[in-house]
Amino acid sequence: SWGGGPGMGGAGLGRGSAGLWVTLALFWSAGAALAAEGPAEPCGAEGWAQDAVPPGAAFVAAASYRGPGNNDTRSNKALPILLWWSGSLFPHFPGDTERIDCPRGSCLVTRSRRVARHRRTKALIFYGTDFRAYEAPLPRLPHQTWALFHEESPMNNYMLSHSPGIRLFNYTATFRRESDYPLTLQWLPGTGYLRAPALALAEKDAWRRKGYGPVLYMQSHCDVPSDRDRYVRELMKYIQVDSYGKCLHNRELPSERLRDTSTATTEDSEFMTFIARYKFHLALENAICDDYMTEKLWRPMHLGAVPVYRGSPAVRDWMPNNLSIILIDDFDSPRELAKYLDFLDKNGEEYLKYLEYKNVGGIKNQFLLESLEKREWGVNDMTLPNYLNGFECFICDKENTRVKEEQKHKKSRGKIPAPKPHIAQFKHMGCPMPTPGFGSVEDLSEGDSWKEMWLQDYWQSLDQGEALTAMIHRNESHQGRFWDYMHEIFLKRTRQH
Repeated sequence: SWGGGPGMGGAGLGRGSAGLWVTLALFWSAGAALAAEGPAEPCGAEGWAQDAVPPGAAFVAAASYRGPGNNDTRSNKALPILLWWSGSLFPHFPGDTERIDCPRGSCLVTRSRRVARHRRTKALIFYGTDFRAYEAPLPRLPHQTWALFHEESPMNNYMLSHSPGIRLFNYTATFRRESDYPLTLQWLPGTGYLRAPALALAEKDAWRRKGYGPVLYMQSHCDVPSDRDRYVRELMKYIQVDSYGKCLHNRELPSERLRDTSTATTEDSEFMTFIARYKFHLALENAICDDYMTEKLWRPMHLGAVPVYRGSPAVRDWMPNNLSIILIDDFDSPRELAKYLDFLDKNGEEYLKYLEYKNVGGIKNQFLLESLEKREWGVNDMTLPNYLNGFECFICDKENTRVKEEQKHKKSRGKIPAPKPHIAQFKHMGCPMPTPGFGSVEDLSEGDSWKEMWLQDYWQSLDQGEALTAMIHRNESHQGRFWDYMHEIFLKRTRQH
């Protein structure tokens, strides 16, 4: 069955049960409120007709999507249907349904949930940030695959970092290179972005003489799983860090326009010119996971600042050469890191070694170059498809292949084996438990807000994945029973401890 899930399991070591049900109850009520604000279309088995709903006229008359193209002569009413369960991501305008013509065949794609139970609806595509176990469409139908698109932070849904959660899906597009459709370099337009010229060192030194620090920190999203502010606060004891965001704020941007957060997110030229004057940018991701790398890493490199980085433990695999960023975790303490930054600040020749990748032939990492070359989607490039359209075609091709294999199996009366379901693996996300940005968990006070929030969230997310998995195995059709399954798991954990 393509709708089956994994077996229950997963270690719960290190989990604290204090406040579990209060937190989950708040989480549940918040989710219910969001659901109430969402689209009025029925969601889940309770809102669907008992019989499969046939596609309407829109599915027969959908306009053709100008994709890669193929020789598929089937009419729209003969095509597999892909349903974007997270309708806000539907990459077609202005309608709700489109025909896409992909390399191995065509499909109809839609965001209309009224076809969720139709026999031709072969795949449901979910957005990881929006996916909630208590809102999943049940019962899970055996002829449908579930596809996951999740390019954002692991903190948005830690359920996907546990095996029971990620193995609910058949195909994935995540930031991990191991995923079925990797989005690892989603923030890097290309090598030209890295090769952009840096501000002259003389100008950066002149900026320092005006009283500005060597290190920039600009964050307004505080209290995140990586606990970055705890580390930066300690670093500030040993070197001047100019912090312009809401987190650890100690300096004002020179104009109201620059203080507008939208100016920063759009890479406004005035904003970019201002931050390019800093020699070092503290580039700490909001969560730690292999291959999770954002604009916090690539933007300083584009500008010619040196990222002082903590995020993906595998970040070196993607760097243009062997000396282009400074890794926080290479240093025993914030004090040792501060000493090294101070040395580079005072020794221009050594500092400039970190920018040699901008020279002709300076990008020496063949893995990076080949990955960019093989990537079929573009970043801010209208000549290439975006990754939403790319993943859509990836799923379309998989489903057309599966349909053909199932037809061969049926015609052979079992002599040709049925296609085996493809199941996502732990390493398609697999992010570790959050740890303090500085020091150890044992050093934190009992009421530490980071510990209470993120450690509980991480382990409760495992329970949610296990609960939904059990519901699917038991062919549950009532979403409201999710709470009963969570309570059952809670009692099981309590007995174990």
